[in-house]
Amino acid sequence: MYYFFRGLSLIHTKGLKRFVLVPLLINLVLFSFAFYILLAQVNAMVAAVQLYLPAWLHWMEYLLIPLGVMTLVIGLAYSFTMVANFIAAPFNGLLSEKVEAYLSGRVLPDTGIAGFVKDVPRMLGREWQKLLYALPRAIILFVLFLFLPVAGPILWFCFMSWLLAIQYADYPYDNHKIDFRTMRQQLRAQPGNSFAFGITVNIACMIPLFNLFVMPIAVCGATAMWVDKLAAQNDPALKAPGAKAYNKLDKYC
Repeated sequence: MYYFFRGLSLIHTKGLKRFVLVPLLINLVLFSFAFYILLAQVNAMVAAVQLYLPAWLHWMEYLLIPLGVMTLVIGLAYSFTMVANFIAAPFNGLLSEKVEAYLSGRVLPDTGIAGFVKDVPRMLGREWQKLLYALPRAIILFVLFLFLPVAGPILWFCFMSWLLAIQYADYPYDNHKIDFRTMRQQLRAQPGNSFAFGITVNIACMIPLFNLFVMPIAVCGATAMWVDKLAAQNDPALKAPGAKAYNKLDKYC
């Protein structure tokens, strides 16, 4: 959880603010659009329920409408989160690169506009990998969410927390050209860090208005986690000089 709040402090850091702006604007536009769609769908759903339920079953409105609204909210929120992450992937990668440079004092190769443009196809391809990994699992767990009253929502929440940990931790991995499978294996090897981070992001995504800021916060936090706990597994030279100091803070948070 420390790394999410570390990301919250990093987005205010001088020199990083301008790299936070584009992901933030993308999130704002897409979630505003999602909210507009949600209002339209809720109105249509309420009208349909009232029209098709016979008079003696009108009491079921109190069950069906909240369930339908909850399903729409969850479906739209996660769908638009995936879309926002896909569109913002190159900018999130750039933000992660700048955060790593700030924390470690080391600049990655291929920086600048030319390097950024060159890496865009690879970054978008990486988002497709995440989507192909997530989609079949999400469909199965969403069905369980609908039909298993207790276990389904718990499994869905745990899966989405894991998926969010993968989503945001992947940006520094991708910047270092480390493959998707290796990234997942290393996150699984540290389940406490990965799931605690993912759960925190997942809860933050459920807070209205604050969830608009979650994307850049999570990118910054995941990059700080990479610098402190993950970089040295792939190359000892990547370990930040201040990593021990961050780990001490982590112990108390």
